[in-house]
Amino acid sequence: MDSLLLEIGTEEIPAGYIGPALAAMSRELAERLSRARIRHGELNTFGTPRRLAVLVREVAPNQEAMTETLVGPPVRVAIDGNGGYTVPAVKFAEKAGVSLEELRREQTEKGEYLVAVRTETPRPSRELLPEILQETLRAIPFPKSMRWADRPMAFARPVHSLTALLGSRKIPVSFNGIQSGKKIQGHFFMQAKPIPLTVPEDYEKLLSNAWVVPDPEKRKRIIEKEVEERAKNLGGVPLPDDRLLAEVTNLVEYPVAVGGRFDEKFLEIPRPVLITAMAKHQKYFSVVDENGELLPCFVAVNNTPARDAALTTRGHERVLRARLSDARFFFEADREHRLEDRAEKLSGVLFQAALGTMLEKTGRLEDLAGFIAERMAPGDMAVKAHAARAARLCKVDLVSEVVGEFPELQGIMGRIYALADGEAEPVATAVEEHYRPIHAGGRLPETPEGSALACADKLDSLCGCFAVGLVPTGASDPYALRRQAIGMVLILLERGRGVSLGELVDRGISLVADKATQDLTETRKKILAFLSDRMIQMLVERGNPRDIVAAAAAAGTDNVPELWERTRALSRLKDRPDFQELAAAFKRVVNIIRQAREKGEYDKSVAPDPGLFENACEGELLSASSRAREEALGLLETGDVEGALRTVASLKPSVDDFFDGVLVMDPDPAKRANRLALLGEIAGLFARFADFSRIST
Repeated sequence: MDSLLLEIGTEEIPAGYIGPALAAMSRELAERLSRARIRHGELNTFGTPRRLAVLVREVAPNQEAMTETLVGPPVRVAIDGNGGYTVPAVKFAEKAGVSLEELRREQTEKGEYLVAVRTETPRPSRELLPEILQETLRAIPFPKSMRWADRPMAFARPVHSLTALLGSRKIPVSFNGIQSGKKIQGHFFMQAKPIPLTVPEDYEKLLSNAWVVPDPEKRKRIIEKEVEERAKNLGGVPLPDDRLLAEVTNLVEYPVAVGGRFDEKFLEIPRPVLITAMAKHQKYFSVVDENGELLPCFVAVNNTPARDAALTTRGHERVLRARLSDARFFFEADREHRLEDRAEKLSGVLFQAALGTMLEKTGRLEDLAGFIAERMAPGDMAVKAHAARAARLCKVDLVSEVVGEFPELQGIMGRIYALADGEAEPVATAVEEHYRPIHAGGRLPETPEGSALACADKLDSLCGCFAVGLVPTGASDPYALRRQAIGMVLILLERGRGVSLGELVDRGISLVADKATQDLTETRKKILAFLSDRMIQMLVERGNPRDIVAAAAAAGTDNVPELWERTRALSRLKDRPDFQELAAAFKRVVNIIRQAREKGEYDKSVAPDPGLFENACEGELLSASSRAREEALGLLETGDVEGALRTVASLKPSVDDFFDGVLVMDPDPAKRANRLALLGEIAGLFARFADFSRIST
């Protein structure tokens, strides 16, 4: 079997586009080969800033044969009384692509039907590949695409070449006017002439000889090794930075590292500023000593071998010197004023047109942060005061010179400036932590002050946007409200045992009421439903059965940690051997009360009257439920949700005896109402944990 190669050569593609594009290219090609019934082996991807390629091993020369059985009309309709074929039979044969003589009669569960067996003749793979490869190229997604000249199709960057081979044979493919060939391009500077490619297996070797390392993983390992060696020569080790490593890997085709130095006076600049200036703007790796302290050194990765390494290093040092001089200037300019003195400048920074400025937002955050801190740390007035103070300062670094130059340092610079101004450590830490989590799986705030402020920031955005009608729809979420809701839930999961979501939303809405364009009662419902949906999805994604999550959520989502605990406890309860019988008994109780309520036969305010009991099982159930309620509520107070649920589950024998011993819907209205009141007590206790009717059994 031959191998298949598809390569598209382009102008330089942004580094962040390459990995996702290669994954999509491989996936799309594999899916199309599968649909075409072309068997194949392993797929390998290759990518550099100037090319995207996929190599498919052991491609079958022909597609697999397909035999398909089609069921047509019933015989009673397809064949007339004289044994001739009717119009439905003729139409069926035409649709199936067979002659009338090839139709068969088969007996099925529904009766006798006409059947056609159609066999599709396998076609050579090379006949199918042009369309498959062309569709694959068109399906590669990019965050942003462009058109050039008069070409009709968009791509990440202008396309210059196209190579498509099956074994030694060219596959004719066209993309935006570029026709496929049997040549590949080496390094743009080091190997100007195109290189003839005989078979796909030679692809990587030929490029390696032409100053290109096409395999991103190999390129990454080369960079890691060279950066470590250059850092060692400078007397240190590289500061780990996986994101920078991934970016540099896709910025070069032939990596060559050089080490350089900068003036020690720049070490006076805060560490985050130095690292960011080197990594984000120059793509340089920082170097640290054995204690993790920054050294006045860096490692840069070039895209070509240097004829004069010393000259190249001096060039990097000169560029970095200018960048660090700017950073130091910005930092010193910022230090001329205290954070608090610059807070009024936030009146010139718009948060959202309908919701006002960042200064207005910080005013709301002061209120919310103190309110939430009171509930996260009851009685600790220092936490409340620090959280409110941090709220006042948390957005001020947005108007600083350093953050203007390095936006990724917002929060970090706020902490640095707050400490320099003499603010308390918890205040400064909360200023930095209030943006967390920054991304999915990111770190959460580690202090109560930071947790309260981070929660307040996200809550204000949710309440504000919903109040003015900016609700996420489908894939559209321009204010990242889904991410902020998830972040808020995660924070409350860690520190929100004493926090009510309903209370938080009420407070948040009250602070944006003067700007609201939507009905506030409906807005409250929408926000709580939005948060509930996020929680349900998060619980399912963490491996909890969907029916268990739905049952637990139906009992309430106001307390986030408790919802998680109830879901886990229910999941473990479902693993018990007797769960089916347990759930069936509980469902029966819940369903009887629901139906009685719908018929108007159940009054929640009526308590069971022991004087109307006529069977010992009724008194036993009342006693058992009273004991279970008292014990379960006590366990809930201590946070033992699973223990409380086990206590409730212990009611099953008494419930079974009750159903065996009496007729709930007794003809006597008084007895019926009393027994419903007794079951209502039980159902109310169940409802504290879950809606058992939602659990699959």
